[in-house]
Amino acid sequence: MDDSLDQSFAALADPTRRAILARLAEGEATVAELAEPFALSQPAISKHLKVLEQAGLVETGIAGKTRPRRLKPQGLEQARGFIEHMASFWPDRFDRLDAFLKAADKGE
Repeated sequence: MDDSLDQSFAALADPTRRAILARLAEGEATVAELAEPFALSQPAISKHLKVLEQAGLVETGIAGKTRPRRLKPQGLEQARGFIEHMASFWPDRFDRLDAFLKAADKGE
């Protein structure tokens, strides 16, 4: 795996960062707006945003004096590609599990 994929999965591993991404999927927001639903300070949210930005999942805009953050969907493409590639192996695994469970039910 390359570093950018590792960074993406590390960023997605945290539930607060996933919630921030979900909020940004609705539209851009300032740090203050992103901090509202959490019991976290704005500096703590900024740290989460920094991780998301380093992973290429969020970008910062400029709107007057504010610096709204927005989702960068193309940042998820590599992770999506990896998951889709791995998913291609799942049907065979599920077929094997199904056969094993059926054999176990029959007492084989």
